[in-house]
Amino acid sequence: MTARLTRFAAALVLGGAATVALAQAPIKIGFMAELSGPQGALGQDQYDAFMMVVERNGGKLGGVPVQVLREDSQLKPDVATQIVQKLIEKENVPIITGVTFSNVMMAVHKPITEKGVFLIGSNAGPAPIAGAQCSPFQYIVSWQNDNQAEVVGKYATDKGYKRVIGMAPNYQAGKDFVAGFKRFYKGEVIDEIYTPLNQPDFSAELAQVAAKNPDAVYVFYPGGLGVNFVRQYQQAGLLGKIPLLSSSTADGSTLPAQKETALGVISGTFWGPDFNNPANKQFVEEFEKKYNRIPSQYAAQSYDAALLLDSAIAKVKGNVADKKAFAAALKAADFKSVRGDFKFNTNNFPIQDQHIFEVAKDAKGRVSLKTIATPLKAHGDAYASQCKM
Repeated sequence: MTARLTRFAAALVLGGAATVALAQAPIKIGFMAELSGPQGALGQDQYDAFMMVVERNGGKLGGVPVQVLREDSQLKPDVATQIVQKLIEKENVPIITGVTFSNVMMAVHKPITEKGVFLIGSNAGPAPIAGAQCSPFQYIVSWQNDNQAEVVGKYATDKGYKRVIGMAPNYQAGKDFVAGFKRFYKGEVIDEIYTPLNQPDFSAELAQVAAKNPDAVYVFYPGGLGVNFVRQYQQAGLLGKIPLLSSSTADGSTLPAQKETALGVISGTFWGPDFNNPANKQFVEEFEKKYNRIPSQYAAQSYDAALLLDSAIAKVKGNVADKKAFAAALKAADFKSVRGDFKFNTNNFPIQDQHIFEVAKDAKGRVSLKTIATPLKAHGDAYASQCKM
C-alpha cells in the first residue's frame, strides 16, 4: 500500500509538472513581411513595433509566452507561399501576422486561412479578401487598400480640383488605390498611369504629367518607390506647381529619406504621429526612445496588431486552439488603439476615421505629418457587402 501511494504521489507530481510545462509552452506566431530590398523599411517598422509590445510584456502576449518566428517574404509571392507552408506544417503556428504587400497577401491568404490559421494582417488590404474571398480567420488591423485613396479623392473634390492624373505601380494594390480615389473624386481623372512594380525612374511619366498640366496628381508609391518618385517630382519642377496628393508615398517610412523635398505633399491615411490620445502618445514616445526615429503608419498598424493579440490571447487564457472562442476575442477588439476608436466591420476589416495630412515640420523641427482634415469618419470599405460570413 505504501509503495502504491508513493507511486501515485509521484505520478501526481509528474503530471503537475507536465501541466505547468504545457501551460508555459510559448504560442508560436509567424511574422512575415518585406524585410529586405527597397521596401524593407516597411516590414522593419512592422516588426519593430510588434516586438516592442512583446518585449515590453516580458516576451508575452495576453500573459502567455510567445515565440515570434521572423520571416522575409522578399516581395516574392512564391517565396511567401513557401514560408507559409513551413510555418504551418513544420512549426505548427496557429497565428501569422505582418504581410506588407498585396500581391503577397493574395498569394498567401488562402493557404493560411483554409488551414484554420489566424491571419492578423498589419498592412496589405486587397479588395478581393475584403469581399468575396473573405475568411472568418482573417483580421486586418490596417485598412482596406481603397480607404486611404478614398479619403484623398474626397479631399480633392473638397478642394475643387477638376482634372487629376492618377499614378501607381501595376499590381493589385496600385489598381485598388486608383479605384478608391475615383470612387470619392467628383472631377475628371484625365489619365491613369501604371508603372512596373520595381521601376525606379519616373522621368518619362513625369514628362507626360507636365505636358497635360492637371490640377493635381494622385499617387500611390510605397517604400523606396515613394522616395524616388517625390525626389523626381521635385527635380522636375512640379512640386509646388502641381499639387501632389498621395497615399503611402510620403509617410513615416519614406520621410527620413525624402526630408525637405517632400514638404507640402498631401497624404491620406488613418493615423498620424500627432494624434492626441493616451495610447498614441505612449506608442510614439516609446518607439522614438527605442528606435530613435518617428514611427510610420506601418509601425502603428503592427503595434495595434500586437495589442489586439494581447487582448484576445488574454480573453481565452492562452487557449488559441479553441478557435471559436479566439475568433470571438479577436472580433471584440478590446484594446486601446493608437488611432482612437477601432472596431471590425462584418468582413473583419476596420471601421475607422480617415484623415488628410500635410508634410510639414513638427515642434522639434523634424519633417513629419501634420493632421489638417478628417474628410471621412467611421468609414468602412466598399466590399464588405460582398463578404458572406
